[in-house]
Amino acid sequence: MSSAAVRFDRVGKSYKYFQLTDLSFELVPGQIMGFVGPNGAGKSTTLRILMGLVQQDQGEVTLLGQPMPRQQALAKRDVGYVSEDMRLYSQMTLAWHMHFVASIYPGWDAQYANLLLKRFNLRPAQTIKSLSHGERSKATLLLALARRPKLLVLDEPTTGLDPVARHEILTELMDVLTDENRSILFSSHNTKDVEQISDVITFIDRGTVIDSSDKEVFLERWCRMRLEFPLGRDLPALPGAIDTAVSGRTAVLTTNAFTPELAAAYEHAGAHVQDVQRMTLEEIFVATVMHSRKERGQ
Repeated sequence: MSSAAVRFDRVGKSYKYFQLTDLSFELVPGQIMGFVGPNGAGKSTTLRILMGLVQQDQGEVTLLGQPMPRQQALAKRDVGYVSEDMRLYSQMTLAWHMHFVASIYPGWDAQYANLLLKRFNLRPAQTIKSLSHGERSKATLLLALARRPKLLVLDEPTTGLDPVARHEILTELMDVLTDENRSILFSSHNTKDVEQISDVITFIDRGTVIDSSDKEVFLERWCRMRLEFPLGRDLPALPGAIDTAVSGRTAVLTTNAFTPELAAAYEHAGAHVQDVQRMTLEEIFVATVMHSRKERGQ
């Protein structure tokens, strides 16, 4: 049995105009994974496969060590799933929803639920239809968090929220990981949210995982180097050069494999390294997507 909280092994799913191809990635207990991709990249489909809402055509998926979708009833007892298209009963109160979820899940933590009510500034007597978009998002997250699940699966949890509501939700998600046995997988196209709280990042584009690594590894190895080189001399094609923009004797080179040795190699080739700039996760994400599409001829 796999010790991973989530594991995809060469998973595929085909539709008429879209397909997931050979998805492989893993989330271990105690980590937050940001699952990042453009709109239409396949994020929601991937999470629906994970939750047994859609069945893959090929490959293996395990959720908390259980094969999906065969053992989904067993696995999902310890999973909290929140999607932006989930609907609560609009005429019923938040208190009614809390009582309903508590009656199903014996792990419901009433004390923690009350704490979340205060942190999120929610009132149990309010009906769902009277809540704002941000309040509904926080209410849905409360219903998942108060169960104390081993794994949270969140599909675009901060979409459409104002900065304060986003901060409240992200802060609460980070608090979840004080328990090293719990994990979070959340999809987003908002790289700022991902950079703030993730340990691991997986990029997906057009149905394919194009990179997956620790956040700090991404931030360390992606750089822009500003080089000055003599006229009449071409820059050497060294490993890890993703893109090069040349203007006169100056070149700005983007690399996904920066090391001090790489800078020394350019100096040895006759170029002067004027500057090395770290890239933001958003810049890394865009560069990864565009390089992957170029490599795949898309």
